[in-house]
Amino acid sequence: MKTKSTRKRHSSAFKAKVGLEALMEIKTVAQIARECSVHPVQVSRWKTVIRERIPDLFESGSKAMEGQEKLVADLHQKIGELTVDLDFLKKKSMQLGL
Repeated sequence: MKTKSTRKRHSSAFKAKVGLEALMEIKTVAQIARECSVHPVQVSRWKTVIRERIPDLFESGSKAMEGQEKLVADLHQKIGELTVDLDFLKKKSMQLGL
C-alpha cells in the first residue's frame, strides 16, 4: 500500500534564491535542483517567473499606480451596479410580500 506523500511548501525567498541562481547560469538546472532537493522542472519554472517579472521592478511608480487606480475605479463602478440591483430587488420583494 502506498503512503500519501505531502507536498513541500517552499518560501518565496527560497524560490527567489533558487530561481536567481538558475538565471545566473553558473551551475546547470540539474545541479541546482539536486543541491536544493527540488525537481529540475520546478527550478526552470521559478527561473521563468523571475525572468518575466524583472522588468516590473524597474517600471516607474506612475505606471503601476495607473493600473491600481483603474482597478479601484472599476471595482467602485461594480459596487455601484450591485447596490442598485440590491435596492431594486429589495423594493420588488417588499411589493410582492416576500
